[in-house]
Amino acid sequence: MRMRDGASYVRSLRDGRRVLLDGEPVEDVTTHPAFRNAVASFARLYDHQADPANTGRVTFPVGDARVHLAWSLPRSHAELVARRHAIAEWSALHLGFLGRSPDHLATTLSGIMIGLPVLRGFDAARADAFAAYFEHVRANDLFVTYVIQNPQANKAKGASEQARDVVAHLVSQDADGIVVSGAKMLGTSAVMADEIFVGTIQPLRPGEERYALSFAVPVNHPGVSLLSRRSYEQHAASAFDQPLASRFDENDAVVFFDEVRVPWSRVFVCGSIEAAAAQWHGTPAHVMQNYQSQIRLMVKMRFLAGLARRIAEINGSLDIPQIRGVLGRLAAQASLVEGMVAGMEAEGRHVGDYFVPSAHLLYAAQTLTQELYPQFVLAVRDLAGGGVIMLPSSERDLTSPHTRALVEATQISSVAEPVERVRLFKLAWDALGSEYASRHLQYEMFYGGASYVNHAHMFRTFDWAGARRLLDAALAPAAG
Repeated sequence: MRMRDGASYVRSLRDGRRVLLDGEPVEDVTTHPAFRNAVASFARLYDHQADPANTGRVTFPVGDARVHLAWSLPRSHAELVARRHAIAEWSALHLGFLGRSPDHLATTLSGIMIGLPVLRGFDAARADAFAAYFEHVRANDLFVTYVIQNPQANKAKGASEQARDVVAHLVSQDADGIVVSGAKMLGTSAVMADEIFVGTIQPLRPGEERYALSFAVPVNHPGVSLLSRRSYEQHAASAFDQPLASRFDENDAVVFFDEVRVPWSRVFVCGSIEAAAAQWHGTPAHVMQNYQSQIRLMVKMRFLAGLARRIAEINGSLDIPQIRGVLGRLAAQASLVEGMVAGMEAEGRHVGDYFVPSAHLLYAAQTLTQELYPQFVLAVRDLAGGGVIMLPSSERDLTSPHTRALVEATQISSVAEPVERVRLFKLAWDALGSEYASRHLQYEMFYGGASYVNHAHMFRTFDWAGARRLLDAALAPAAG
């Protein structure tokens, strides 16, 4: 059966897309030093699923192709768990550091597809357009990313009240489709994706109907430009010195739409504030997208826990009771994320014929992990101490006759050679304290929205009625 592999993915990116970096257009993202290693990391995911040793575990048939299980629409708890295992297996290949890997939007779009009757209640033609689009991207196992946030300007004002009309909006429409201009963020992995799904997750007010849009275009679509942030990959000294930034910098970009024409076959919401909101919260889309993120975070926390223990081993502090206590707490926190993922699956519910994770346990996990991740990183940094600072300037210090002996004299461990110690602490700094690590800290704190947004979701989905019944029972007069 037909299956996408890394080589076919890389070829798809040589399509004339308009990516701008450091004031210049990028001719080929697959070879440019700002993006090529991240592209290779995504290609590795497709090669993994195409390997006959893995295909049966992580893919399933769709027509004449096999695609990743993240595209599946689970009908039972068992199918949801199998889907999670496939996502976790991909996440392990990047240690949880590719937050917008292809399985993220595959899971998100699956949530919309499961809730398609909700969209059909607003506009049957637009719902049919989404269903056809979903089947297209799924059958071809395309890498879809999204931009669903408005550029930050005056956060106290709505999209229509900004000083400049910067937010992506409807310019016009005719029998063939719509015309869109403006910008959206954060185009995480957009530079390396096949398609961009555009939506509006922020609340809109009456009178802001022209911002109530949902559509999809190929990344190389005429009029679409991507303004990339600084590339950590490009500025990484080497894979030895910055092993994560040099390979897993998925990049982020502001996406500009300049009189972009979108055919109706790719328009899913147009002009309906209610449908724009229901696409995310009336369907399981929001729950599914963040469920995938919690699976990825579960893998990332396992990696960081393993990093913490190895730091203690190399520092010779593993047998100190207080250090074991810290590691035990870190292990508990990593296990908490794993338990929450299992819990939201076990407490899942049917939506029509399909089975989706528990919303209130998903939002509980988001609320807790948004605060947990910074605490976890700080605890591992505390274990590392000055070891992540007092490192050789680069791997060249390990081969130069001027510095090699000094490195060997100062990078001491009873369980590791100097080069191994340096390698571990280079990895630790890249995960915990580098510019790349700081971006990840910010990402884990805000990818699911500001804390008050997640708190509101938790408030909305918690079983307050059940809690009140317990309270009323406690307050009821004792019988007799």
